[in-house]
Parts: sequence; structure tokens; C-alpha cells
Amino acid sequence: MRSLAALALFVITGAASSTAQGPARQAGAPRSEPKTWTTPFEKDARPRDPFADGKGRVWFVGQQGNFVAYLDPAKGEFKRYTIEEGTHPHNLVVDAKGFVWFTGNTNGRIVRLDPTTGKLTNYMMPDPAIKDPHTMTFNREGDAWFTAQTAGIVGKLTVSDGKIRIWKLTSGYRPYGIWLDSHERPWFDEFGTNKIGTIDPKTGELKEYPLPNDRTRPRRIAITSDDQIWYGDYTRGMLGHLDPKTGAVEEFAMPSGGASLPYGMTLDDRGRIWVAETGIQPNKVQAFDPRKKAWVESVTIASDGINTIRHMTFDKTTREIWFGGDANMIGRVKVAPEPVIP
Repeated sequence: MRSLAALALFVITGAASSTAQGPARQAGAPRSEPKTWTTPFEKDARPRDPFADGKGRVWFVGQQGNFVAYLDPAKGEFKRYTIEEGTHPHNLVVDAKGFVWFTGNTNGRIVRLDPTTGKLTNYMMPDPAIKDPHTMTFNREGDAWFTAQTAGIVGKLTVSDGKIRIWKLTSGYRPYGIWLDSHERPWFDEFGTNKIGTIDPKTGELKEYPLPNDRTRPRRIAITSDDQIWYGDYTRGMLGHLDPKTGAVEEFAMPSGGASLPYGMTLDDRGRIWVAETGIQPNKVQAFDPRKKAWVESVTIASDGINTIRHMTFDKTTREIWFGGDANMIGRVKVAPEPVIP
């Protein structure tokens, strides 16, 4: 059953510390530091969606190169794994047991890789028309929620029995980024329209929240510890905030303005939202503090050529944000600690 949430409030604002040059920074505050590695693979492989495991390795996919690989950041070494032809993996997650999962973006499957043996286990889509599993995230039970953009579906894979349940969205709505709140409820962007969607994991009810500007196109999503929904408006250069209890929406202009093309997003352990601005070269990764309603940090990501940061993840153990870039790179931002106030 599909329902619409009422819109209670809509506010557009410039973030308090945002300027034309970028976010203001407290004098003497520690800086978040970037570092990048050029991969040894083909330049057009499109390395993306890195995810750190528990052994210090950072796994990623080569979407165009059709491979899975990892980087050992301590040694600067890469290892590549062969996968089935025609997979063109899009997204990768390492589960709590250390298995590596990736989406087959052109062959209709989710795949589990055993990193010790290299064995691949396929979980096929129940409908052959679903060829493009896109982005996924795992719940505490070890099951995967995922989107398929072109097919227009959101799905849930129950790993214990391999069954996949599908929710079909309106044609052209293009479900994209996905994130779970504290109650294991998935929230996702509908990149083909101006809506955020969610599914009740107990009842299976699909609910959609309309965003007030018709031109809004949410692409990636993050959820703070208070279950507030944040999204990047790719077409208008905004960071959006949706309160799921009231339907109220407020927006904050990206530091680089309407042409910033906000794409990859993640959340750090200080509750700050990080957003990649990909409409500018070199790309910048901007940090927003929801408590201050302000942009508080800006990190420039140098690249050898035109770059796009499509997805980011935060590793709580090392306090590092990991990302891939179209300019044949894997990169990280070492997040600065909270400033010490004497």
C-alpha cells in the first residue's frame, strides 16, 4: 500500500558558516586530512564504493573494469579478484562475518565473495527484468536491503534462505541511495522524482514523502542518530533535511552553489554529514554539522583528471571516510577529532 506524507513546513536557508570561499573553520581546530592512491588497473575502470573490513583492507569494485579488489593502505598494495563476465559491479559491502558482497549492475544478481577462497555465490533476482541491482545496506540480522534504479524496485534479500522480496515503485522514480534508521527501516532516494521513500519492515508498507520543489532530485542519503533524514539534491545544489515525523523539509545551500552536484554522502562519529561536490574540479568533500546548521569543514580532493566521487563510507575503527573516484583513485579523509576546548 502506498501513501503520501503531509508536508508541514518548508524552509530554504544558507548555512550559518557558509561563504563564497567555503565553510568557516575555527582557528586552531584540527584539520581532516585527505590521501589518495592511484590504482594499478585500467584508467577507465571506475573504481568505486570502497568499504573497510576488519583486517585493515579496503575493498572496492571496478564498475567498468568488471572486477573486485582491495587496497592495503598500510602497504599501498592492491589485489584484484576475477568475477563473472558482464557483472559490472556497482556497490560493495563487507558484512559482519567478513564476507564481501557486491551488486551485479548489468546481470541481475547480488554476489557474495569469500575473500579467503575467492568463491562466488550468486543470489539471482526473482524477475529477469531486474538487471541492475544498485546500492545495498545490511541490517543487524545480516540481510540486505537494496535498490535497482532502472528496474524501479527496492528489494530485501534474506540471506538464510536466499529469498528476495521486491517492492515496485512508480515507473521512472529510480530508487538510488539507501540507508537504515535505528529501527531497521530502510529509507531511499527516488532520483527520478522529488520524493524520499521508506518501507515498514514489519508490515511491508511503502510510504513516500514528497519534497516541495519539483526540480529536486535526491541522489544519496544519510540518517543521523536521531533518525532525521538528510539527502543531497543533485540538480539544485542543496543539502536537504526531512523530518519523518512531521514531513517538514528544510534545505541548506551547498558551499559551491547550484552547480555543485552533491553526490556521495556519509556520516561520521561526530554526527556530521559529509557530502561530495562533484560539479567542481577538483571535487570537494564538505562537512555539515546539523546541530549548528552550518558547513564546518571543506576538504579538496586532488585528482589526475576529471573526477566524480559517487559514494562514501565511514570506518568507525579508523575514523576514515573512504571513497572511489572516476580519475582512477581510491581515497580517504582522516576525520579530525573534536577540538579540545580549554
